[in-house]
Amino acid sequence: MTLTLEQPSSLRCSPRWATSRTPGRRTRGGELARFAAALGKPLMPWQQLVADVALEVDPDTGRLAYRKIALTVPRQSGKTTLLLASMVHRALGFGDRQRIIYTAQTRLKARQKWEDDHLVALEHSPFAALMLPTRKQIGQEAIRWRNGSLHGLEAPSEDAAHGEVLDQGVIDEAFAQTDARVEQGMKPAMLTRPEPQLWVLSTAGKSKASSPYLWGEIEAGRLAVEAGITSGMAYFEWSAPSEADPGDLATWYGCMPALGRTITEAAVLADFESWVAKGELNEFRRGYLNQWVDEAPQEWQVIPKVAWLSLADPGSQATGPLAFAADVNPDRTWASIGVAGRRADGNLHVEITSDDAGTLDHRRGTAWVVPRLRQLQERWRPCAVVIAPSGPANSLIPEAEAAELELAKPSVADIAGACGAFYDATGANPDVDDPASLRHLDQSDLNIALAGALKRDLGERWLWTRKGISVDITPLVAVTLALWGHATRGHLTDEPPAFAATWR
Repeated sequence: MTLTLEQPSSLRCSPRWATSRTPGRRTRGGELARFAAALGKPLMPWQQLVADVALEVDPDTGRLAYRKIALTVPRQSGKTTLLLASMVHRALGFGDRQRIIYTAQTRLKARQKWEDDHLVALEHSPFAALMLPTRKQIGQEAIRWRNGSLHGLEAPSEDAAHGEVLDQGVIDEAFAQTDARVEQGMKPAMLTRPEPQLWVLSTAGKSKASSPYLWGEIEAGRLAVEAGITSGMAYFEWSAPSEADPGDLATWYGCMPALGRTITEAAVLADFESWVAKGELNEFRRGYLNQWVDEAPQEWQVIPKVAWLSLADPGSQATGPLAFAADVNPDRTWASIGVAGRRADGNLHVEITSDDAGTLDHRRGTAWVVPRLRQLQERWRPCAVVIAPSGPANSLIPEAEAAELELAKPSVADIAGACGAFYDATGANPDVDDPASLRHLDQSDLNIALAGALKRDLGERWLWTRKGISVDITPLVAVTLALWGHATRGHLTDEPPAFAATWR
């Protein structure tokens, strides 16, 4: 890439979605800007836009027009600077005693941000003279102001602000919240306050499934903006469209509002090249472009899409010995069971198993896995039931063995061999003319897993990686392990009954 001259980022880097200023409403955004300047961090144009809308005053009530502010922006854009200025403005600029609560991913993360960023910045600012000694006892942390205002922190739980009144609540790094319990804990504490505001801020999560709270806020915010709603929640989003080229300078200037000011093109380019070299482009997409990578076009970086889809056969079925395998993702939010066998024509068959109602065995949680494996073993007398001791599913091994499942436990070297065998069976290697010997049912869950899959090196071999990807690859790992189980155990058992399409 050839870099151009640095261009100061301004409102030419427009938000993709943003609540507009309402004609006729005055704003306290200028007050917030003066607090930011006193902190030594004058607001950038994008921050001023947010401040001006967020602090609009309803002319009918004389109070803030919005009770909730939701903001999603790429990392290192200046979110923390805006937020700190907002909290200081709240503590000192709203007349009577104000209570502010800050939360982040965890209590430890909130404490680190509060102590290392908020407190340090204030102690080195003109506002230090307005502060009382800070309370740092664990569980009682608070920046105390001489006017009685408190700027404290809480664990991100449903008990946040419980039993207290609250004027400003902050849910930072909202991608880490799996539900609305923090918001539900804060809102009752705001009911009796005259001008409360809840701020929800974050960069995109790894996936909609792993960040349901934030994704819900984004969907609601986008709809509100598109509907022109100017009360309740003000919403702001800087992000790149899913189809944008992640390596294009124009893409960067289109979604990174601090580029050319506090972020340089050279720094972004260096990080882009680093992520690409590690095979973790999705991490760049998420952190630098604020993209939900499960919205972005899939990369198909290991097995080409055309090659994989050419192996689809909706009528495929195995007739020989079967091998089942289970896998769990690191977050333990999803698990899958796969099966492998050989067809009547000699080709291999893989699929995600499903129950009698047709529901795929790619489900939330893990409690269902061992009972389902037991059911499959009793019905099909498989040549192998595979669980990898080196993977997240290893915790299921004691339960599986207690359920009298005879497990095949591949080593890491075995798994690397299984990955290579799976790849070879697809005939996807462009450097050889080996025919494809594998068929599948064109199941969307397996297709999605393979579309977003990446490799990680293991010496001269490789494994499917779980890092730097946006999709759940348990369906892919399960069928890979099942294929290994069939290859290593299929010749050691009698054939079960014909594996018909109604086997499930």
